[in-house]
Amino acid sequence: MSYEFREPAEPSKRLFFALPCAPAQRRAIAQWRSALELRSGRPVPAENFHLTLMFLGAVAVTQIPAICAAATSVRTPGEPLLVPLDRLDIWRRSGILLLAPEQEPQALRQLVYALQQALLPLGFACEPREFRPHLTLLRDYREPVPESSSPPSFHLRAEHFSLFESHKGRYRSLAEWPLAP
Repeated sequence: MSYEFREPAEPSKRLFFALPCAPAQRRAIAQWRSALELRSGRPVPAENFHLTLMFLGAVAVTQIPAICAAATSVRTPGEPLLVPLDRLDIWRRSGILLLAPEQEPQALRQLVYALQQALLPLGFACEPREFRPHLTLLRDYREPVPESSSPPSFHLRAEHFSLFESHKGRYRSLAEWPLAP
């Protein structure tokens, strides 16, 4: 999570780093999700599809330049990331239906670690739980894993990672950093 940087009346934003999902990919995933004909849960809007790298939480607006400077120092893979989203799963405790990689790319784990290390001097601690890459399809989902006539076989191709603001159920990119020169 995050360390509290702000004074009581200081403005803040809810921030996270993520790999964005390209528009064509979002449409394909949303169409595949529709074919599941789910009757439970709240669908995540397709325009919000992403793969979270690090959640920062409520951060003082004055800290954003330092966060961006730290992200600039992150060593990237030197090429676009290709993350398979080929497993449909449920996180029962949090009620999330999601897509995840059967095999997590090493370059993805290295990027997450580099980002965590870059933000440590600013007081952002690593999440206590292990990083598990995923793309959330539905929230408040309480049914078994749905059957699908066509198993998921998506590949999120990321050319950059972004700092996003979460505001009233919508995500807005504030800055981005290329993964390849």
